[in-house]
Amino acid sequence: MKKIFIINGGQKFGHSGGRFNETIANASLEFFESNPNFQVKTTNINDEYNPKEEVEKFVWADVIIYHTPIWWFQLPHGFKKYIDVVFTEGHANGIYKSDGRSAENPTINYGTGGMLIGKQYMVTTSWNAPKEAFTLPGEFFNQHSVDEGPLFGFHRMNAFVGLQPLQSIHFHDIEKNANVEKDLEKYQNHLEQLFLN
Repeated sequence: MKKIFIINGGQKFGHSGGRFNETIANASLEFFESNPNFQVKTTNINDEYNPKEEVEKFVWADVIIYHTPIWWFQLPHGFKKYIDVVFTEGHANGIYKSDGRSAENPTINYGTGGMLIGKQYMVTTSWNAPKEAFTLPGEFFNQHSVDEGPLFGFHRMNAFVGLQPLQSIHFHDIEKNANVEKDLEKYQNHLEQLFLN
């Protein structure tokens, strides 16, 4: 039985109610709970959380699923705080033991001290930007994908703690031209391909 930890990083702040990421996080929960081959735990970063219990969820899980909007090309500050607090709690306590280097040779092996070896993660993001902003010549992101561009540091963070990536999925033009029904269908197909095939 595969253990899934779902994190809803869709922060409620300003004009954002976090509704899209809540919808996607709920779709994840429904998908895994409807299949007896999975166990599920969840966290919503808008709720109070105990850092030690959150570390235990990371250690327990086989797969961590992150759901996040992108604000100003980064994670929302509440989700970033969650990661800072929880990963700090997890230092030498299940998430990472060190940066991987040794005093004998301090210039190599950086980023190899993670303790979540053998576990995987998947990330979904939601954007105001249309997908063409990433793909067309001369558009804003200079043909860098979400994963190679704005999420590069996020993926390196997960590698640092030993996690291996599953295929990401990104939702675009959510504020002005959302098609939630189509996005949910796309997401359902993504989950089926990753976890049922």
